[in-house]
Amino acid sequence: MKIIVAGAGDVGHYLCQVLSEDGHAVTLIESEDSTADEVEERLDVRVVRGNGASALCLSKAGVESCDFFMAMTAHDQLNIVACSLAASLGAKTTIARVHDQVYADASVVNYQKHFNIGVLINPEALTAVELAKHVRNPERMAFEDFARGEIELQEMEISPDAKAAGVALKDLSLDAGIRIGYVERAGELIVPRADTVLRAGDKATVIGTPETLLKCRRIFSSISPSSRRIVLYGATETAVSVIRRLSDRRFKIRVIEPDIEKCKDIAEAFPSVTVINGSATSLRLLEEEQIGDADYFMACTKDDEENVMTCLQAKKLGVAHVELVINKPDYEQVLQNISGFLNFESIVSPRRVTVSEIKKLVTDKNYSVIGSLRGGSIEFVELKVGAGSPAVGRPLRDLRLPPACIIAAIVNGSGAKVPGAADSVSADDRLVVILEKRMAPEVVKMFVK
Repeated sequence: MKIIVAGAGDVGHYLCQVLSEDGHAVTLIESEDSTADEVEERLDVRVVRGNGASALCLSKAGVESCDFFMAMTAHDQLNIVACSLAASLGAKTTIARVHDQVYADASVVNYQKHFNIGVLINPEALTAVELAKHVRNPERMAFEDFARGEIELQEMEISPDAKAAGVALKDLSLDAGIRIGYVERAGELIVPRADTVLRAGDKATVIGTPETLLKCRRIFSSISPSSRRIVLYGATETAVSVIRRLSDRRFKIRVIEPDIEKCKDIAEAFPSVTVINGSATSLRLLEEEQIGDADYFMACTKDDEENVMTCLQAKKLGVAHVELVINKPDYEQVLQNISGFLNFESIVSPRRVTVSEIKKLVTDKNYSVIGSLRGGSIEFVELKVGAGSPAVGRPLRDLRLPPACIIAAIVNGSGAKVPGAADSVSADDRLVVILEKRMAPEVVKMFVK
C-alpha cells in the first residue's frame, strides 16, 4: 500500500521502519535535513524534504494517490492541518497524532469532523490504557480494548450468590451501554438471547465503556473489589490519562511531582487525588509517604533514568506492582530483556503502542482484524461503513446479522458507544464487530459498499 508519513521523530521514524519492513511503499516528509539524511541511509523509504503542512510538499509526495496519510510530528496543530489538507487533496485515510486532550473534546466543536480527519491517535492516552489495564483487571481474565481505549471487553465469572446468577438477561436491567457478547459454560461458547439465564460459574464476555464496566462488576460477582492504592510519579499527560481511566472511588491515587505549578493543576482538576510536591528519586520522601504500602507504583515522567530508578526504589520498599514508561528507543529492548529479573509488572513505550494501534488500521482489505478470542476462531474486526451500504440509517434490530455476530461499538467523531438494538449506523462510522472468523467476509459485505 502507498503510505505517506509526515515527521520522523521517535514515533514517525519507527512507523516508517515497521511499515517498510511490512512491504508497504512508504514516503516520509521531513523538514530537518539531518533527520532526513539518517532515514535515507537506514530505511527503505522515499524521503521528501519539506513541511508536511504545505500543500505543495504534499503534492510532491504524491498525496493524491496515497492509501494512508499519517501526520506524526510533535506539533498537534501541524498534524491537524496536514491531515486536513491531505484529505482534501485525495488521501483515502488520514491519521493525526495529537497530544492535547482538547482535540478529543467534541462538546463545542468536533475537531475530527471539522477538519475531516479519519483517525486521531493520542500516544499518551494509549500508554495510559496499557498502564491502567493491570490495575483494572487484576484477575487477568480475558481483556481487550477497542476504539483507542474508549470501549473495553472483559470476561467476568458469575459467582454463586451474584445478582446475575439464575436470572435471565432481560431481567438484569443492565445499563444501556453494556452488552453481553458471549457466555462460556462448561467449555461451550453460547451466544446469549434475552431469555438466556446465567448460571454460577459461567464466564460472561461483557462489553462497555471503562466506567460502565467498573460499575457493573457487582452484578456478576458478589465479591466486592478491594480498594487499590496507586502512586503516580510525574504529572505528565500520561499520568492525567491514567487518572481519568481510574476514576472509580475504589482507586486511591497519589501523584508525586517536583513542579509546584503542575501540582496545583492536578489538584484543581482532580480534587479526589492526593498531590505530593517532591521528587520520587528521594528515598526519604518515599519512606515518609509510606509508598511501600501502595499496590501499584507507575513512573510516568519524560526522564527514563528517573523512571527506572524510582521503580527500583519502590520495589525495594515493598510495592507489589511497578510499571514504567520508557521514551528512548535505545532503552526499550534492554529493559524488556531484563524486566523479569527486575520484577517489573510492565514496561510501556508510547511509540510502540502508537505504531501497534496504527498497524491495526493498515490493511488492503475492507476491514482490519484488531483482536481475537479462543485461539482465533472469534475475531474482533474494525470496518468503515460505506455510503452505499444498505445498513445505513436502519436500526440494528432490522439487520439480518448472523447469530454469532455482535456490533460491539460504533465509533465516529462524537466518540465511541456500545449500541443498542434501536441504534443505527451512518456512512463513515467505524464499527467494531465481534464474529466468527469464517463469517467476516459476509458481514463486511453488508456494511462496506
